[in-house]
Amino acid sequence: MNKTQQVCILMGTYNGAAYLAEQLISIENQSHKNWRLIISDDGSTDDTVAIAKSFQEKWGGDRLEIREGPQDGFCKNFLSLVCDPTIKADFYAFSDQDDVWMVDKLSVALAYFNAENNVYMPRVYCGRTCLVDEKLKVIGYSCLFALPRSFRNALVQSIAGGNTMVMNQSAKDFLEKVGLVNVVSHDWWVYQLVQGVGGVVYYDPEPTIFYRQHDASLVGSNKSVMAKFERLFYVLNGRFKEWNSINYAALLAINHLLTKENQNTLITFGKLRGAAFKDRVRLLEVCGLFRQTWQSTLSLWFANIINKI
Repeated sequence: MNKTQQVCILMGTYNGAAYLAEQLISIENQSHKNWRLIISDDGSTDDTVAIAKSFQEKWGGDRLEIREGPQDGFCKNFLSLVCDPTIKADFYAFSDQDDVWMVDKLSVALAYFNAENNVYMPRVYCGRTCLVDEKLKVIGYSCLFALPRSFRNALVQSIAGGNTMVMNQSAKDFLEKVGLVNVVSHDWWVYQLVQGVGGVVYYDPEPTIFYRQHDASLVGSNKSVMAKFERLFYVLNGRFKEWNSINYAALLAINHLLTKENQNTLITFGKLRGAAFKDRVRLLEVCGLFRQTWQSTLSLWFANIINKI
């Protein structure tokens, strides 16, 4: 591991006082020490900013910067950081306010990047998480995804939380170029964009974070039975189709940045979404869309049948 490589950690906060200190301590305890943290607070009304400032006093302003977020939702908050061209480092890591990082979180990600020779290839490291309750008791693991990462998968599924993501400068360059777009979530967008432009998204099957599950979580694990029913409900009530419409519009606007193959896939995806039933079945096969498990791919076909993609 190259100890001189700096990681800039990008954290979005909003009323996270209950767990923020534990997360900041886990960042402080990272085995890779060359990091700095930027916190973008989205208008917290609790002690979040006060806690952040107490760590800033301890670490110094060069180590921890605190900003005011755009106050337009968590997605725009994170994108406001990663799309900022004035933020420079060797690598960039998203961080939630309520997780706890394992001590080797950053060093494992950097080991992946340093094993790859092409530094100009947009790359993102992400992975599985260890699920814990409010008191950090292990309650399971997030789904293990083993199928290939591709644009055909990214169009209809987000495979990893932003809290696991670390990216190189080339990936950030594309995000800066695109800017603050209207998309469903920052992590799904990173997956779509990086795969779309011909980059690589690596999924680590070994967790490096404790992903806290609690009532105030904006986004939780999708592994539970309740979560599976919730996803089915999102298909039936049109939420999944609405999400796809939002992301499709954003991708269409930057279609010129995509590889030729992915441009064609996006065009077919658009035709599929507006086609009659007899054509939708054929176009789904032509488009090659898939999700990471056979059950969720089956639900994708069901969504296509009832015109909810």
